[in-house]
Amino acid sequence: MKVLVIGLGGVTNGGKTTLAKKLKKMLPNCDIISQDDFFKPESEVETDERGFKLYDVLDALYMDEMVRSIRSWMKSPASSGVVTEEPQHTCDNLKNIDVVYILIVEGFLLYNYEPLNGLWNRRYFLTLPYEECKRRRSTRVYQPADTPGYFDGHVWPMYLKYKSELEENASNIVYLDGTKSREELLSSVYSDIIQELKKMREGSQQVTA
Repeated sequence: MKVLVIGLGGVTNGGKTTLAKKLKKMLPNCDIISQDDFFKPESEVETDERGFKLYDVLDALYMDEMVRSIRSWMKSPASSGVVTEEPQHTCDNLKNIDVVYILIVEGFLLYNYEPLNGLWNRRYFLTLPYEECKRRRSTRVYQPADTPGYFDGHVWPMYLKYKSELEENASNIVYLDGTKSREELLSSVYSDIIQELKKMREGSQQVTA
C-alpha cells in the first residue's frame, strides 16, 4: 500500500475547496482533510488592539491535532471510508495495478508549519491579486462575520507575510493562478497528479519485478 499526500494551499477564496472536491471525484482512492475543520472556537482566538480576531495565523488552529489526523489517515487510509473503486475518469493505464491512496489536504496555512513539511508528495499554492481576492471575500459569509477593515487590516497582510516566507524558505511548490478558470486549474493539477501516480506505481512495479 502506498499513499500520496497532496497539499492544496493558498490565498483565501482562491478556490482551494472547490478544486479539492473536483479532484476527489476524478482521482482513485481519494480523500480530503480540510484545515478549516481545525479552527479553535472564537473564545480561544486572540484579539489584537484594533479588535480584530486573529484567525489568519497558525495560533488560531489546532495544528497538532491536524497533523495527528493526517498521520492517522496515512497509517490506515482504507479505514477512513475512502472509496476504493476507480472513478469513471481514471486513465486506463492506471487501472489494475498497485493501489495508491490519495489524501488532499486543503487550507490557507499548510506550508508554514514545520511538522507538516515532511509529509507532502506534491504542494500547490493558489494565488490571487489583491482586488480579486477582496471582491471574492466580500461575497462570502463567515462566522464570525468580517468586521469593517478586517480584510485590509488582517487577512491580506497575513497572506502576504506567509507567502513571502514560502518564497524565501520553501521549494518544490507549484504556484497556481487563481484567476484562471476552474476547468483550466482542474486540468492542470489533475494531469500533474496523474503523472505523480504513474511514477509511484512504476517505481513499485520495478521494486517487485
